[in-house]
Amino acid sequence: HTTLNINMSPLVVELVYNLRESLKARKDYVFYCQSCGDVIVKERKFLRVLPLPSENWSALVEEWCCHPNPFARSTLHPRRDDCFLGDTFFLLNSGNESHVPESHKVICERCKATLGEAISPDTVKYYVTEVIIRPSVESFIMIPRSHFVQTVVAQCLVELSSAKSTFRFTIKGGDGKIYILIWLLNSDTLLVESVGSSSSHSYFTLFGDAFVPTSGPVGMWNAVKVLYQPCIKNRNKDLADAWENDFGVHPLKFPSETCLELLLILGLSTASLPPSLQCMNSFQV
Repeated sequence: HTTLNINMSPLVVELVYNLRESLKARKDYVFYCQSCGDVIVKERKFLRVLPLPSENWSALVEEWCCHPNPFARSTLHPRRDDCFLGDTFFLLNSGNESHVPESHKVICERCKATLGEAISPDTVKYYVTEVIIRPSVESFIMIPRSHFVQTVVAQCLVELSSAKSTFRFTIKGGDGKIYILIWLLNSDTLLVESVGSSSSHSYFTLFGDAFVPTSGPVGMWNAVKVLYQPCIKNRNKDLADAWENDFGVHPLKFPSETCLELLLILGLSTASLPPSLQCMNSFQV
């Protein structure tokens, strides 16, 4: 197994916390494309901000009901003033937003990044790795793409492991395929880079990001440590199939392009570790 260290800058963690936890009813928010900063949804005030059940809730219903699934034909669609929060996405009523396409995929008009998907004529799913939600009274802050992606994913892993006591995850793309298997080991790792080392800086430079820690000593980061297995091109197919059928494994869905970004981030993180620490059994660290 290979262990992956995902760095979490204090600034980015704070922004992600605001994104997932501080979205409150009766306040004005603006949705931005995380990649380029273009406004995706103009000022919107929600009367209700509600958590959604996990994506595999319908499969578990059969274990609890002694009659046919009573929710089989039910759908959870937000009204105009609703925002529904999933594990990796926000569900909004599209209302009169002109950017919602007739096609399935929702993309940024400026940079063409995939932001989410239209799941009905009036409902849009935005992924947390693709948008930043800020109070309308605050300005947009551009965050390096690779650092934002790994921090958002790290936060998802930590929150779900705490709330549901699950530590194994499948990372799925918009095409429904499994891209990565991730096993969370711990969330209290501290990375310290020796003076003069450039490994972590070249790590971010590959993504066009200029990264400098926002606080604390230079070269020190909080991180989560994970084991992971790539599953692209049918790699580790048997293990991926076993995990997909295991109720103890939690699925996380992101755009396919973001799954590939995350896989590259993991690979670069592994390569930055000493060779003796890069593998654990058949997993990468």
